[in-house]
Amino acid sequence: MNFKRETDVLFDRIDHADLAKALGVSVPLIRQARLDPAALAHRSPPEGWEKAVMRIAKDRAERLSLLAERLKKGL
Repeated sequence: MNFKRETDVLFDRIDHADLAKALGVSVPLIRQARLDPAALAHRSPPEGWEKAVMRIAKDRAERLSLLAERLKKGL
């Protein structure tokens, strides 16, 4: 086991840019869609955001599950 490599997986984060790339939209659009709907700069979420978020969440869950399995085997 390598502490740095395994904790890099744990600390890997998903950000606005990841979601923007998955949806083919700009980072500012993601930020605006996350604003309070009463805000003047608020925009509607991009079409298909649910599927993109689901894919990203499943990928993240799978990577964390694999990490947990590797660690379990190493105990």
